[in-house]
Amino acid sequence: MAQSVNILVTGAAGFIGWKVCEFLLTKPQLIPNDIMTNDSMTVHIIGIDNLNDYYDVRLKQWRLDQLQRFTHFTFQKLDIEHYQDVKALFEKYNFDAVINLAARAGVRYSMENPFVYYTTNVMGTLNLLELCREFNVEKFILASTSSLYAGQKMPFKEDLPVNEPISPYAASKKSAEATCFTYHHLYDIDISILRYFTVYGPASRPDMSPLRFISWVYQKKPVVIYGDGNQSRDFTYVDDIARGTIMALKPLGFEVINLGSDKPYKLLKFLHLIEEKLGKKAKIVHESSHPADMQATWADIQKAERILEWRPEIDINAGIVNSVQWLLDNDALTKVIHL
Repeated sequence: MAQSVNILVTGAAGFIGWKVCEFLLTKPQLIPNDIMTNDSMTVHIIGIDNLNDYYDVRLKQWRLDQLQRFTHFTFQKLDIEHYQDVKALFEKYNFDAVINLAARAGVRYSMENPFVYYTTNVMGTLNLLELCREFNVEKFILASTSSLYAGQKMPFKEDLPVNEPISPYAASKKSAEATCFTYHHLYDIDISILRYFTVYGPASRPDMSPLRFISWVYQKKPVVIYGDGNQSRDFTYVDDIARGTIMALKPLGFEVINLGSDKPYKLLKFLHLIEEKLGKKAKIVHESSHPADMQATWADIQKAERILEWRPEIDINAGIVNSVQWLLDNDALTKVIHL
């Protein structure tokens, strides 16, 4: 009988990857019984990340430092684009599941350098799927995106035809999803595709509005908003996303599942909540909206409720309080991170 559960988490130093690793290690009860077959099993997380400089590596290192305190966490600096390097990892460990959270993120930057989005998001995913096939890893999770729903009616449901992505980032994620279906169809790999909606929380990405807004208001710097600020986002707290990701390790065959809050908020309202928590007024500067930006996102989460028994638990007020507190507690770090 296996005494340990070995799970590969790619993008382990990323915002969502860090929290997923933490929860796998501290909340093993979230792991479905199909993988965690008895309570005495040890959970061993092998985390990989290429630690690229798309945003400040010091924030990634901070997250990694939190994880390296755990005895059963092993980290290796490694890029999923490098097939032979990743294969060596599969040869060393008998993985029970792969959670692929490694991705080139950022809608706008994907228009400047589309090539890297395809090499990582598509070819990197293909590498992992092919290794799952070769080494008989039965469960695979892919992190996908609400950006695929551009132009569709809201709230966004998983069965909408997402065939017209409006950015290279979204197109690369659509390609990764299609490749996942192929490997499920041909090789019966059990695959859950999770379409995340705007994720925020402590130690979030510095290229996204939540951390930027908090930092700019706190430091009394101008808050840049692209467009009029009335665009809305389905802000979802990172702990809820991590829980849902782990719960999606259950055998499902092949499923695409939204993980969102089901409660969109306008950017200006989100900013006003930050002002309230900090007790400071924002100095807003409006700039032109970007052609790859979506006007609104809103997740229909009925499927997640039905097949994962998952619902978000952290409301936006508590989430912003926690995010603001993290910034205050890590003032020295956040002041040097480029936003």
